[in-house]
Amino acid sequence: MLKVRIINKSPFDLPRYETGGSAGMDLKAHLTSPVTLGPLERTLIPTGLFIELPEGYEAQIRPRSGLAAKRGLTMLNSPGTIDSDYRGEIKCIVVNLSNENQTIEPGERIAQMVIARYEQITWIQADSLSDTDRGAGGFGSTGL
Repeated sequence: MLKVRIINKSPFDLPRYETGGSAGMDLKAHLTSPVTLGPLERTLIPTGLFIELPEGYEAQIRPRSGLAAKRGLTMLNSPGTIDSDYRGEIKCIVVNLSNENQTIEPGERIAQMVIARYEQITWIQADSLSDTDRGAGGFGSTGL
């Protein structure tokens, strides 16, 4: 299991996996008072968390499905990426896509964080690419 250094400046417990098969850990709003978002309004919500990921890993910040389905709250720039060399506070760009005001309470679970491995690449300049059955077929070209 990968071990990651974390600083928690919030009064809440560290993020954790809720079940043995969970890919993500819930992040909580580190607020001193509730924040209300009107329809189509967005804001940056702090978590009070700072992490030190090893090179080759990223933290992906994603919406919580329950908040999106029930209240229309989701994440912009999703999934957001926390790079391995970033040392600032993790913050979530929350948007209200509902037709009603939505209030985020201190300590409310607002997003989920998934730790994922990645690789960097080196480009090879080319004049052509290999052929495939799909070729240049784009959106909808393989059927619905």
